[in-house]
Amino acid sequence: MVATIIHLDLDAFFCAVEELDNPALRGKPFAVGGKPQTRGVVASCSYPARQFGIHSAMPMARAIRLCKDLIVVTPRFSRYRELSQQVMQRLKNVTPLVEQISIDEAFLDISDLSEPAGEIAVRIQKQIRTELGLPNSVGVAANKLVAKIATEVGKKSATKGEAPNSLVIVPPGKEAEFLDPLPAKMLWGVGPKTESILAGLGLKTIGDIARFPEGELIKLLGEHGRELARHARGIDERAVVVEHAIKSISQEVTFPQDIQDRSLIKKTLRMLSDKVGERLRKRHLVGGTVRIKLRWSDFTTLTRQTTLSVPTDSDDVLYETAVRLFEKIPLDRRAIRLIGVGVSGLSEPMLQLHLWQEQEERQRKIQEVVDELQEKFGKKVVAHGYGKLNIDE
Repeated sequence: MVATIIHLDLDAFFCAVEELDNPALRGKPFAVGGKPQTRGVVASCSYPARQFGIHSAMPMARAIRLCKDLIVVTPRFSRYRELSQQVMQRLKNVTPLVEQISIDEAFLDISDLSEPAGEIAVRIQKQIRTELGLPNSVGVAANKLVAKIATEVGKKSATKGEAPNSLVIVPPGKEAEFLDPLPAKMLWGVGPKTESILAGLGLKTIGDIARFPEGELIKLLGEHGRELARHARGIDERAVVVEHAIKSISQEVTFPQDIQDRSLIKKTLRMLSDKVGERLRKRHLVGGTVRIKLRWSDFTTLTRQTTLSVPTDSDDVLYETAVRLFEKIPLDRRAIRLIGVGVSGLSEPMLQLHLWQEQEERQRKIQEVVDELQEKFGKKVVAHGYGKLNIDE
């Protein structure tokens, strides 16, 4: 049986939510993201803003230079998550086989449904647009790769300055034909470096890659070349994965100005450790490896990590470990731009039978009470003494 996959992408999702809650923004150039004076970046921008060359991940200061009338909107991630959950629930009402790949994007496997794929896609798109007020683009194909590219093709063919609301369906057996004229960079796995290598071989379209000898691609790019050859022919055997295992949890911040103040750095490590600990406890997980990440003012990045004898979700243990890692790093009077704390080696907590069990259990209960108080009354009701830190997360 031929599979049928739907890929759904919410158009300029953060901006769509802001327009939904503040209709005065509609039709205006605006961007959601950090403040330019704190070196913020564009998380999302409205379609009128894109007319000025503004795009996501662009420094906000540059975006304002491109459009002097640009409106900067502070992100409201809790609101975005709320609406994302409503979207995903509607998709799960169609089929339980839903793979959410980001806050605004998902795959659905509708292979077992008797209704025609096109009708299902139209109904989903209309429901999300009318019930939630969110524009969205949809691609339908026999596999995840082609369905996603179909969505991208639809978005690119949309009227400039407006949300695409596109729908592109690739009939079964027509995958290679659909991909043939598209630029090579639209293929998964073709980044700037690979694109340059392919261009040097005269391979500018996906069809060019498909017609190039696979053995030559493998010689040049190894297994990546084999994968590209298959993808260029529209072959993708990956299934829709309903649940993804969380491999790590991390939190990082960028300072408004590069800093060397060790006291401020340690306060920041305290805050980051608290947040990572909280996220672990909410997921009922513990971490066995703690790492820190530093980015210097020249954008060079360093990471250091250590494995704990006993996995933990304790804010204090995470902080003490992060500080030990930090203190082993020679700063050489260099200023720090970004710092982060993360944990990996995740597992479910187990009863630890050792001399400090009673003390740790008491600390865990205290932390659970703190979590409950913060959940009910806000983060400020009980907090470690790092005060207000002027940083962008």
